[in-house]
Amino acid sequence: MRLILPSLAVLALAACGEAQAPAEPTPTPEPAPVLGGVDLGQPIRALGTEPFWGVDIGPEGIAYEGVDRPREVAPRGDVELMGTMAVFTGTTDKGRTISVTLIDTDCSDGMSDRLYPLTARVEIGEETLQGCAAATAAIMTAGESGPVQTPPAANVP
Repeated sequence: MRLILPSLAVLALAACGEAQAPAEPTPTPEPAPVLGGVDLGQPIRALGTEPFWGVDIGPEGIAYEGVDRPREVAPRGDVELMGTMAVFTGTTDKGRTISVTLIDTDCSDGMSDRLYPLTARVEIGEETLQGCAAATAAIMTAGESGPVQTPPAANVP
């Protein structure tokens, strides 16, 4: 019995002395790209007139709808950034290809006195639509005229 206790003590000390591998550092997520001052990782709304249409781009996907047009939804893939343009693409639940191109150019919707930070081109099926875009939070808080800008609180992750 006397030999067992010292042996256990030696084993316990040996176990404490074993070096442990250093923990892997947690990778820092890359920030979302920004185009025209708009964080492309946040919800974005593109809209147009004649005909009236809207596209919402968010974490849940790309949702398109318009007057007398059924809602179509596509999964949101990665954004492809090419200089002053960003492109989101997908296939809708109706089997149509949708491509939303956002361009870093100020845009007027032609119906209001708002000035949006991005111009939008939406290709869905055989149709091409032109309009404007901004962060959804900016559109929801913008007045009837002037620049559509993201409110400071919406920039906080």
